Order: sequence, then structure tokens, then C-alpha cells
Amino acid sequence: MHLFAGLTLAAASGATLAAERELILHGASTLPSWRVTIAGFEGPGQVLQGDAVTIPKPANSQVPGGSVGAHSGEVAGVPQALTLLWKDAWFAGLRFDGASALDLRAYAAGGTLEFDLNVLDLDQGGIYFSMRCGQECYRKLPFVAAARSMQGKGWQHLSFSLACFARANDDFGKVPVPFALEANGSGQVAVANVKFVKGGEPNAACPDYRTQAVTPEPLSHAWALPHWLPRHQLKLEENHKLKEAGKNPQVVFIGDSITEGWEKAGKRVWQRYYANYDAVALGFGGDHTENVLWRLQHGEVDGLAPKVAVLMIGTNNTGDRNDEPEATAAGIKAIIDDLRKRLPESKVLLLAVFPREEQPAAFLRRLNDKVNTRIAGFADGRHVFFANLNASFLNPDGTLSREVMPDLLHPEEKGYEIWARSMEPILQKLLTE
Repeated sequence: MHLFAGLTLAAASGATLAAERELILHGASTLPSWRVTIAGFEGPGQVLQGDAVTIPKPANSQVPGGSVGAHSGEVAGVPQALTLLWKDAWFAGLRFDGASALDLRAYAAGGTLEFDLNVLDLDQGGIYFSMRCGQECYRKLPFVAAARSMQGKGWQHLSFSLACFARANDDFGKVPVPFALEANGSGQVAVANVKFVKGGEPNAACPDYRTQAVTPEPLSHAWALPHWLPRHQLKLEENHKLKEAGKNPQVVFIGDSITEGWEKAGKRVWQRYYANYDAVALGFGGDHTENVLWRLQHGEVDGLAPKVAVLMIGTNNTGDRNDEPEATAAGIKAIIDDLRKRLPESKVLLLAVFPREEQPAAFLRRLNDKVNTRIAGFADGRHVFFANLNASFLNPDGTLSREVMPDLLHPEEKGYEIWARSMEPILQKLLTE
């Protein structure tokens, strides 16, 4: 949806842009070719040629209640502020787009992205700042905890180094979406005075994309905060009860929501294939490699001695923030190294990251394939073994069916049956050797 009021782009193109110290996206004047797009939920929305827009929840949505909206106008003394409001939303977004792509190369080296932010309500939500720097270039900066600490404190000026968004091989010569505010859960925030500044002074920190995948930390997405740490504690307690009962899992699965799905869509398949092994599923929805590292370092396999640890992780590194294949692979290697230290007698069965998106040429499918090419080399044939089961999930033409993965990411029961059946000969060999 598009909200046209109150937008500015106080800059020209070409050499004029490069000569200016500031490139103002949102301020006091208006450039009609630029717009603010409001996105939320799925399906069509409404276009309002005015100062407000609301996107109702689709009738077929599984989320109770819910809405996404925005308005332009004065907020706490700041005129022409843009306010995003969302409730029970898996995704809400406010972004600048619609005009010719910007050349930000003059701002990328030593420059800053600056704006004013007023967090009005974020008890049940989280926000992220992002930009699209090309057709297959998406950069996302999490700001959940920091934004919650700003709630009720009025307008705050934020300045981020453009290095927070730019990676080594990025061009930034044609940036189609120079700024976006993304959100989930429920909340209300306002933004104003968005600009790029040459030689600006950053006042806000950001993760280093080169080390984020190997730096252990809990998952911080707003939707995960209520249950992620409690699930970790629950898994510790379940492992303790197994040991008290004199049981030792022979197989441990480690991963993200796809592995967590063994407790949901794959539950019946799990009972047939793995219950006799007292197997444990340590899958957490939303996890990146760094989140798995944190869980391992906080006891999730302590005291266990499985014959085989099955590891499949990485699709959230690629899908959530488009990590470079080298970075995702480094995170997976760090997990393997940690498992080898904690489970020295166990064999690690490393699985290729499962296919996602329908078409073989889709960006995230290709990104996962590049990760798989790298991690295949981690197998040593003695302690670490690699298996690529992906062809089993795909149609002969390489497409991914919704009968296997309804959302083209998470398997349903048929998909878990394919997983178990395809892996069974490999697993049996490792269990009996």
C-alpha cells in the first residue's frame, strides 16, 4: 500500500548527489516520484491518496485479529512524522521505494544513515531497519531490545554507520529501497527526518556481518522472546529426566524450526523411526547458527552421549538476513567443532540445508545450494559425515511441491516421511559401525 503525503527526497541525481553532504529521504519537501509503501500480512491491500492507510487481516489468515496501518502527521511536536501501527502481525513494513534507484556510493564509505525514532508501544513487538541495495541484495539490522529500551522516552536521534548495511562486495550504486522500517508482533513507532550523511558520526551499534554467524547469542526476534529461553530450559529438564530414568538418547537432532517440526507435523513419523532410540529433538524455530552455538554452550547436550548427532541448520541465516554462504558455512563449522568437543564419542551427521522456494533458480534456493557446496567439505569420513537428501524432496524438474512443504520451507508429514526414509540407510550405518 502507498502513502504519498509527507515524503521528501531533497537531492538531485548524478554528480549533484555525490557533491552533497546530506541526502534527505524524509523531511519538509516532497519529490512525487518517491513514496512510502506500507506492507503487511498477505494478499491485496488498499491504496489511499492521503495521510493514512490500513491493511486489514485477510479473511483466511490463521492469526487471530490483526491489522497493519500507518499515518503521516505531527507526533510529539515533530511534523510530518510517519507512524507505523501493527497488531498480531507476522510482518509489517514501511519503506521508501518507487523511484529510480539511488546511487549511494558516495555515502557508503564513512557515511551514516540517520533518522529520528519515537517508540510509542513495543511491549509485544519488535522492529528492524533494512534496505534493498539491489535485485538480490537485502540488508537487515535487528533493533528489538534497543527499541524496547526507548519506549516512552520520546524522540531519539539514531545514526548508523552504513557499514551496518554494506558488505564487502556490495556496490550501492543502484539502491531501490534505501530505507525500510520492518516490524512484527504488535506495536506503534514513528520515524522522521530520514537522511544519509557523508562523514556522519554513528551513535548506535550493529552486529558485524563477518562474525555474527559464529558469535553465540540467544534468538532475539520479538515473536521468539516469550518462548525461546523457556524452551531451552524445558529441553534441559527433559534431558535431565532421561538421564534420571537411565536412558541415553542414541540419536540427537539439532537445528531450527524444521527440526522442531519433528514434535509437530512430523510427530507420527518420529514415533515410527526414532522413539526406540530415545531420540531427542533440539530444534528451535527461527534459530540461526549463532543461536545453536549459544544453546550448546548453555548445556543442551551436556551429559548426553548419542551415537549420532544429526545437524541441519543455516536456512535462517540465508532467509532472514541473506548471510553470505561463507558466513553461514563458518557458523555451521563452529557448531561442528563445538559438538566434537562436547560429544567426542559421537558421530556428527551433517545434512545439507534443505531446499526452499518453488523454483531451482530462486534466490534463497541458490543461496542454500552455495552453503551446501561449502559444508560438504567438512566431512572427514571418521567423525563427521555429510548427506545431501535434497533431491528426495524435489520433483524431477527440480521444483519443490507444496504437498511436501506447504510454505515452501517447512515439511508437513509427507516431508518428514521423505526425510526419515531417505536418511535411514545412512543413519543405520552410523549407528551400527
